[in-house]
Amino acid sequence: MPKIVNHDERKNTIAEAMWRVILDKGMEGATVRNIAEEAGLSLGALRYYFKTQDDLLVYAMDLVQERATKRIEAVLQQPLSPKELVVAVILEIVPVNANTKIEMEVWFAFIAYVKHRSDTLDVPDDQILEMTQRLLTFLQEQGLLKSTCQLEMEIERLYGLIDGLAIHAILNPERLDPEHVQKTIIYHIDSICC
Repeated sequence: MPKIVNHDERKNTIAEAMWRVILDKGMEGATVRNIAEEAGLSLGALRYYFKTQDDLLVYAMDLVQERATKRIEAVLQQPLSPKELVVAVILEIVPVNANTKIEMEVWFAFIAYVKHRSDTLDVPDDQILEMTQRLLTFLQEQGLLKSTCQLEMEIERLYGLIDGLAIHAILNPERLDPEHVQKTIIYHIDSICC
C-alpha cells in the first residue's frame, strides 16, 4: 500500500528545514541542495513542492507569519486586562523564547536578502506596524492612553521599540535576555497608559 503523505505537513517540514539552514549557514547557504539535505529529501521531492527557490522562500516567510498569527489569536482568547493583552500580543512577536527567536532571526535574514528584489518577488509585509496601530487604538478606545499621548507618534515609537528590541535580542542575547525584553515592554506600555 502506498505511503500517504500530508502535503501541507511536508511543505512545512521543508520550510522549517530552510529556517534551520538559514540560521546555520545564512541566506547564502540556503541552497536547494542544502535545504533538501536538511529536510531529508531528494532534490526532486523538494522541487515537487516548490518549483523555484523563490517559491520556497516566500512560503517559508508566510509560515513565520502564520504561526505568529495563530499564537496571537490564542492570546486574544485569554481573559486578560487590556494592558496585559497588549503586552502578551507583543511578546508573541519579539524573540523571548526559542520559537520567536528562530522566527525573528530568519525574518531579518530574509528581509535583508530580498530588500533589493521587492519588484520581482512577492515580499510579505511583517504586519508589525498594523498590529501596533491596532494595539494602541485598542488602548485608546479602552480609555487607557494618557490624554497627553499623540496616537500617531506613539504608534511610531512602539513600532521602533519592537523592532529595536527584536534586533538587539538577536544580536546581543547576553545583554538583552527575554526577561529584560518583557520588562521593557511592560515599562513602555505603563508609561503611556493612565
